[in-house]
Amino acid sequence: MDTTSARPLDGRTALVTGAASGIGQACAEAFAAAGARVYVVDLAADPAHRLAERIGGVAHVADLADPEAVEALPADADIVVNNAGLQYVAPVHEFPLERFLQIQRVMVEAPFRILRRTLPHMYARGWGRIVNISSVHGLRASPFKSAYVTAKHALEGLSKTVALEGAPHGVTSNCINPGYVRTPLVEQQITAQARAHRIPESEVIERIMLDRTAVKRLIDPTEVAHLALYLCLPHSSYLTGASLPLDGAWTAH
Repeated sequence: MDTTSARPLDGRTALVTGAASGIGQACAEAFAAAGARVYVVDLAADPAHRLAERIGGVAHVADLADPEAVEALPADADIVVNNAGLQYVAPVHEFPLERFLQIQRVMVEAPFRILRRTLPHMYARGWGRIVNISSVHGLRASPFKSAYVTAKHALEGLSKTVALEGAPHGVTSNCINPGYVRTPLVEQQITAQARAHRIPESEVIERIMLDRTAVKRLIDPTEVAHLALYLCLPHSSYLTGASLPLDGAWTAH
């Protein structure tokens, strides 16, 4: 890796899930700008292909809830960004079982399958970087989000286990824990949050999403992407097994 140029990831290949929008798109763009060849993995075919064409990457259209689709993804990534996710808001006693299981498949089983297949490549090269886009909900719980909170806590455990196993092979594994990011996933929650909390939609961002943060704004996806890129640069090689809050002091309470 060339550590002196503006493209420190030249010669590396990054696989980013949920890459067609939001945090995933910002990560794909940042990694490509740093020189990496990017596998743009997403369920949304047209946006994935458009992004891949724009950044010189390769699109892989896949439903991460389908194990066969996950197993068909490339295994030669030097960098994996496990970002894909979905949300559903409901109290536990009303939570649809199939939706709960779907969220675990996409946000826990798929990252496990991806790492299980890509780690041998990283170990063989003596270098690898895994960035798991967790959430403040990987560190804290909120009502009405049992599936999401469960999945993010599980991702935290997977990340730390891989950090311990990967250290002798030059592989790091870390979680980024954002608060609410201005993405389609968050915007789609507003109606559901208003219904669950019985408040007007206009009050959801201030009363629910920003209630516990000291910095009273939503996070921009590029802020998450820049931290993800930092975790893959040479000077971060000792930083592994960590959960890095990007939460406007939410977890400082």
